[in-house]
Amino acid sequence: MSQTQLNQVNAEPAALSAQQLEEAFAAFNRVSVELDTSYRELQVRVAQLTEELAEARSARLQELAEKERLANRLALLMGALPGGVVVLDPNHHVREVNPEAAQMLGHPLAGRPWQEILTRNTAELDMAQQELLTHNGRRLSMTRRSLPDGGEVVILLTDITELYALKEQVNREQRLSAMGEMAARLAHQIRTPLSSTLLYVSHLARPQLAETERQRVAEKMRDRLRHMEQLVTSMLTFVKGGACEAQPFGVDELLANLQELTRQPLAAVNGELKLAGDIPDATLNGNGNALSSALLNLVDNAIDIVGDGVEVTVATTTDNDQLIIRLADNGPGIADDIREQIFDPFFTTRIQGTGLGLAVVAATVRGHGGSIEVSNKDGGGAEFLIRLPLHCGETDSPENQQGISAASAIWQR
Repeated sequence: MSQTQLNQVNAEPAALSAQQLEEAFAAFNRVSVELDTSYRELQVRVAQLTEELAEARSARLQELAEKERLANRLALLMGALPGGVVVLDPNHHVREVNPEAAQMLGHPLAGRPWQEILTRNTAELDMAQQELLTHNGRRLSMTRRSLPDGGEVVILLTDITELYALKEQVNREQRLSAMGEMAARLAHQIRTPLSSTLLYVSHLARPQLAETERQRVAEKMRDRLRHMEQLVTSMLTFVKGGACEAQPFGVDELLANLQELTRQPLAAVNGELKLAGDIPDATLNGNGNALSSALLNLVDNAIDIVGDGVEVTVATTTDNDQLIIRLADNGPGIADDIREQIFDPFFTTRIQGTGLGLAVVAATVRGHGGSIEVSNKDGGGAEFLIRLPLHCGETDSPENQQGISAASAIWQR
């Protein structure tokens, strides 16, 4: 190979390298431009993100500050609440309390079982009314609410000691007012027979009064005095209280006693007592004598109103756990305008009436946990509908026992 050929061969690579270098520089320039553009865009984007991050951080700080402010305000409100607030965890342990609850229930509270705190503080607990009486005499009302998440329970305690005392005072004032009204009505009822008695006494003081006239005046005085005695006795039996143990007794025993009690007064007016219904196994709980006397009072009213030829029907049936007594007469019935008043104390349409007989009957029935209504039959005459709870062999509730005892005391002499 000649020198010229060798030089040509050596010159080709050099030419290729320069071209490649030129292309490389061109690519480098393009990449540099692209990198510069991307860098500038990245700077803009970083600036935007930094600004957004700063804004988000500021908003977050404001949100945290607002939450802290609300938390502090909530804490202040919880502390200023006049009622106690207790928060229980799902296991019914105390998680949070406010100062008022701590003052009501005492320490320790946090972390302690709620039942333990109730047992420690409660002298009397009424779950029906959600009220508790503490050992220091405070009466608290409890309101429970379950939180939607987490199974927590919030209990609100309200001190109703003063409200309860005010309620008792109002009830006492109402009872005193009722007693004053009854006393005023009794005085009005006594005034007429007392005036008649004083007049008869002035007649007896006349020395020229004949013996037969003296006896007649004395008999009238005795009638007036008996009437006053009946007024006072009826008044006392209506308001008298006392304890008398309730006992189970059969309905057939009640009706047999009523039949015996009404035999003589009905015979005096050619009257008749008809018994309908056969429920020998039915049993009541209470005072049989009190209920017999109440039914006797209804029969006596029928005798006074109807008089000669009076007919009284007593029908007994049972309805689930109730005894139903329908006592009807063949009289003129009861006027519609006074039907709602006949069980009111001192309401009467009879000159010699005390107005307490039917009030005592209603009190006796209510005392045995029953109810009484009155209506007129289609064929004429009044009908009293009495409902009484049947005795099922179980111990009656304390409320029924107290009512029966009060009703029993009404008929004690």
